[in-house]
Amino acid sequence: MSVEEITASGTENVATAADELLADLMFRPWGQVSPSVYETGRLVTLVPWLAGHQERIDYLIASQREDGSWGAPDGYGLVPTLSATEAILSALRGNDDGMDHPSLKQAADRGLRVLAGWLDGGQELPDMPAIEHIVPSLVALINRHLDGLGEHVPLVLPEGMSYDTLELVRSWIQSGADVPEKLLHALEIAGPAASGASAVQPTAIGTIGASPAATAAWLGDRGARDGHNPARGHLEAVARRHGGPVPVGLPITVFERGWVLSWLIRADVPVDVPPEMTADLRAAIGPAGTPAGPGLPADADSTSVALYALALLGMPLEPDSLWAFHSGTHFSTWLGEQGSSVSVNAHVLDAFGQYVVCRPDAASRYAGTIAELAAWIRDRQEPDGSWADRWHASPYYAAVSCALALDEFGGAASAGAVRAAVDWVLDTQRPDGSWGRWEGTAEETAYAMQILLLTQWRTDPRCVKAAARGHAYLKRSPGGNQDHPPLWHDKDLYTPVAVVRAAVIASSHLAQRD
Repeated sequence: MSVEEITASGTENVATAADELLADLMFRPWGQVSPSVYETGRLVTLVPWLAGHQERIDYLIASQREDGSWGAPDGYGLVPTLSATEAILSALRGNDDGMDHPSLKQAADRGLRVLAGWLDGGQELPDMPAIEHIVPSLVALINRHLDGLGEHVPLVLPEGMSYDTLELVRSWIQSGADVPEKLLHALEIAGPAASGASAVQPTAIGTIGASPAATAAWLGDRGARDGHNPARGHLEAVARRHGGPVPVGLPITVFERGWVLSWLIRADVPVDVPPEMTADLRAAIGPAGTPAGPGLPADADSTSVALYALALLGMPLEPDSLWAFHSGTHFSTWLGEQGSSVSVNAHVLDAFGQYVVCRPDAASRYAGTIAELAAWIRDRQEPDGSWADRWHASPYYAAVSCALALDEFGGAASAGAVRAAVDWVLDTQRPDGSWGRWEGTAEETAYAMQILLLTQWRTDPRCVKAAARGHAYLKRSPGGNQDHPPLWHDKDLYTPVAVVRAAVIASSHLAQRD
């Protein structure tokens, strides 16, 4: 059901859309994720023998921007542009007679020109997972291609990056030492050392690190010779599902289900949740928490959102597993995280707060931590009332996470922060009724509407009017995944399609209800 269909026919249609979405989650349990330029480029280079090779090259050529880049503005284009350019150079060197060599060379030249300008110009880069390893690994591969061409000068590394840490990682993997789970998601940075690495084994479904690129790097040329290898079977399944191109992370089962249920139930959307889904969600949470999906390490974000969703459903689990991520006054996304995330801590606040709602006798155990978390989140609010986060490109995602958690569980001390967030949303609405960082999007509009309609200022006439304009924008949005440009952080930006659709359904329901 399209965005336009969801918003057009009232609350009954919204409920139908929600039920269809949940049924689809059960039908496609690995998750619904947009294709990734970065990940697709790595498969072009690493496994050119895998079915869908030409479709992957066609996808890269078709998604190149007019200026020669791939990806989003503000530094987000560097990693996908490096990956796509290197993949096209690799395809050219493969000298396959079936390739359109002039088109490939033109795309590669355009990519190289834009990369040279970015890297020479000291472009500021976003906080993306493993970017400090991915960029040097791709620059080195491209420069190796350029050595044989003689038409371009070698690319330089961004200021502050070096090959030293990358070489340490590669030596570590080559030694056979245990590999931290979070590193498995970007195993492809290890180059030849990744192929058949003795300390790395696929999960039961054949994935390495929930990443097609990491899986391809570990599989190497063995996959071309062994048609029964589980890793090859996994890659074939993912490529077939997406028509050749592949997403940056899959499976994302727990992540997807936790977020979808949270968006819908928090907005009081009437849904019939499959009992198998809640049983699976409960079973996924162990003493160390839960990962977003098989092949990934447990993280505080997936754990807290799953716990919050279960509590909303009236099936609260003691959130003891979250203490493993406690880092003084806040919670880390995973153990040993460098940096911090306001959205993760807002979700932990949701999990603790909703558990106490369900189990009032637990209030004394969590009251101090809830107050500390709320203060930590308030302290990181921007002067304009927004928040910024390391897991999403849009401030509206960070703001909806923080504002809703503070409004519900942050106490009277958080009222001013929530009011500032509401004012920021009102001040940043676009003339067409939408909200968005680079352009108006259905996803970001949905988040802004939730801030207006789920906080204590929901009856303010300005909030009601702005939300109505946002809903009118959603009604005009055509259907299809192309409405949801990638905004979520991984190795490059991606869209968790079902999660975003749930946010739009929830916001449409709130607007029609109010």
